[in-house]
Amino acid sequence: MNINDQVKEIAFNVFLSAQGSAFAGYDPFDGLNSSFFDLFPGLRKTTLGLAWIQLHKRSPVNLRPICIVPKKRNPKGIALFILGLLEDFKRTGDAVFLSEAVKLGDWLLTQRCNTVQWPHTCWGYHFDWNARAFYVPKGKPNVITTIYVAQALLALGKQVKRADFSHAALDAANFIVNTLYTEDQGRKFFAYIPGETAFVHNASLWAAAWVAVVAKETSNTHYTQLALDVARQSVAEQAADGSWVYGARHHHQFIDGFHTGYNLEALHTLRTALNTTEFDAAITKGLDYYRAHFFDEDGAAKYYHNNRYPLDMHSVAQAVFTLLRVGGTERDWAQVEKTLEWSLNEMYVPAKQQFFYQKTPRFNNGINYIRWTQAWVYYAFAFYNRIKAETDGTH
Repeated sequence: MNINDQVKEIAFNVFLSAQGSAFAGYDPFDGLNSSFFDLFPGLRKTTLGLAWIQLHKRSPVNLRPICIVPKKRNPKGIALFILGLLEDFKRTGDAVFLSEAVKLGDWLLTQRCNTVQWPHTCWGYHFDWNARAFYVPKGKPNVITTIYVAQALLALGKQVKRADFSHAALDAANFIVNTLYTEDQGRKFFAYIPGETAFVHNASLWAAAWVAVVAKETSNTHYTQLALDVARQSVAEQAADGSWVYGARHHHQFIDGFHTGYNLEALHTLRTALNTTEFDAAITKGLDYYRAHFFDEDGAAKYYHNNRYPLDMHSVAQAVFTLLRVGGTERDWAQVEKTLEWSLNEMYVPAKQQFFYQKTPRFNNGINYIRWTQAWVYYAFAFYNRIKAETDGTH
């Protein structure tokens, strides 16, 4: 079986596996959903809570069943599955994919953050999230989840002509502008979550990109200017070699592959929406850096610019989008196919119809993380299959 047939078959198997569990599962960061913290809720915000999340995230042994952490749906994961289903529908014309996407879209509408507290449409995670930069309680919106859900709902709304899907997606830009726009320490940017001033490039750039998309859809000149201003902030902070560190805080001074890919895809989305060439040089420089620093000779997608490990399917999935959406050259296609082949040989577990979360020099982590791993794989593989079919003129 050639690589293209393998990718089609495995993508479908990953989808069926997720569908069989009603798209519910574990997440690297869901440790605080443990029943233990229902008894002692105040501990979620403490150093113990942070350590507890890291223990669950880093352990190759799944501690969640004994810690009574339930499997649940994640709005971002569901959005990724919708985007993948739309890719498969476009490629095959099979209405089964579209029907499943609509069911998931209806569920997403029920998961919007509290409309009294947050008057515009937004989404968050289904778990409390304790990070070094901030603490985010369950149900509080964050920009990345909101943007991926909005992308999925707008695409789905256009496909099935559902105004409720499209309206929710467009209204997400109002949340971003009215709640997340921040001016702090001389910067203009969109924050990751409401009320925080941590500056993170991928979050700010994706927010700017979505504001730009909505500006185009609604002919909103104010949103157009705001999107440009925010994007210029991150472009101004791009290093001379084309790289970006993750963010401004001292513990954010790392350079990794999938966040670099996010930055490039977001800038590309923005320039397409606004039909501007202003960011072409930054994208070209960043893409050259991405190609040169985030792939090994065997095809592996590296996590960091200076370290292959941990090997992570999130890095593989983002490579597909970055290289084919932002790049698209013969060189990019060759790299994607080499990386996909590597991932099928090294990261896929056929008996379980799923992919490893991570591999390190010391151990493999095969915990089934549906939002972080399987949803990303399905969307990336479905996207590749659709673009490949269009390029080849075959199905």
